[in-house]
Amino acid sequence: MRAKKKVLLLGPAHPYRGGIADTQNYLAQNISRLGHEVLVFTFKYQYPKLLFPGKTQYSSIPAPKGINIKRKVHSINPLNWINTSNEINQYDPDIVLFRYWTPFLAPCWNWISKRLSSNIKKIAVVDNWIPHERKPWDYILNDLFGKRMDAFVTLSKAVSDEIEVDKPNTHIWSGFHPIGENLPNIISKAQARKKLGWSKEKKIVLFFGLIRKYKGLDLLIEAFSKAPLKSSETLLVIVGEPYEKKEKYTDLIQKLELEDRIICDFNYANAEQTRDVICAADVVAQTYRGATQSGVTPLAYYYKTPILVSNLPGLMAPIEKDGTGVITEKTPEKIANNLYEILKEKKLLYYQKNISQTFKNYSWQSYCKSMFNFIDGIQKG
Repeated sequence: MRAKKKVLLLGPAHPYRGGIADTQNYLAQNISRLGHEVLVFTFKYQYPKLLFPGKTQYSSIPAPKGINIKRKVHSINPLNWINTSNEINQYDPDIVLFRYWTPFLAPCWNWISKRLSSNIKKIAVVDNWIPHERKPWDYILNDLFGKRMDAFVTLSKAVSDEIEVDKPNTHIWSGFHPIGENLPNIISKAQARKKLGWSKEKKIVLFFGLIRKYKGLDLLIEAFSKAPLKSSETLLVIVGEPYEKKEKYTDLIQKLELEDRIICDFNYANAEQTRDVICAADVVAQTYRGATQSGVTPLAYYYKTPILVSNLPGLMAPIEKDGTGVITEKTPEKIANNLYEILKEKKLLYYQKNISQTFKNYSWQSYCKSMFNFIDGIQKG
């Protein structure tokens, strides 16, 4: 294999928006910085509208610098899959990285991968193995995809463990979720709150990100109706685009008479808005019912905001290891108690100090070096 490798990435990248597309951009940039030649094939058609409940699939920011991105893949057109595999073989890469986060992509990736040259290492970069919202056919589709891969790399041990159950005796590298690069600079809490028009004095808990059932926002809202939060002046701010009906949450807020305690911004936040709301918050709350990792955690690390997470292995791991927040059971009563504790000033300062000392361990450059050490050790055939 060539010392300077040719690497092709398959998956969402600019102009698509969202955490997976952003991390695909970072992945490509940092593989390039290691001295390898990188080409990215992203989608020209990703999701049918029926499967995408958001307002838009596309980003409004400029393309990332230093990477060659081509819109090639049609997720549901078999003729396109044949053409794409032919183009990949013509490019003759040493490695193809298949980004995988939903069984919906299994037929597409399977068809492309089975037509690739046997000399190419086919590596799955897996965000989620078991979907958050499960379907009866998920296992069949995961197997369809997984049997074509030479190895798997992940962004959390929880995902690696899930793959190992289904794919024992295969090559799996358990990584971590790195912190984004070139993010807007941190600003003070006072600056951020002034800019947003938020209260200067009150403690503020932030729920941030796309709103889906598995993220347990309803549990967090209900926690504000339970002691000891009920009698406090703590505010909850919700910032994120709903992937279900927002009335599910606004009706709950009204039912619990929390209208004066909860602020809702049901819009997708760009990079600057993300910076502002995380810097303005005292705590970022991730009261998820199920998850193997979260891109919200590295954002909170970057902006040095303490975190409350559910007691799920993939969410707990960095918080427990780094001492950067509190782990809670998934009930409104326990969430209320744990939020009350984490919001004490001495504890907030303690967690902020720990974030400052540990966030440097989560760089994309470190991730890519470790990933390539793993890939280099895999023997084809």
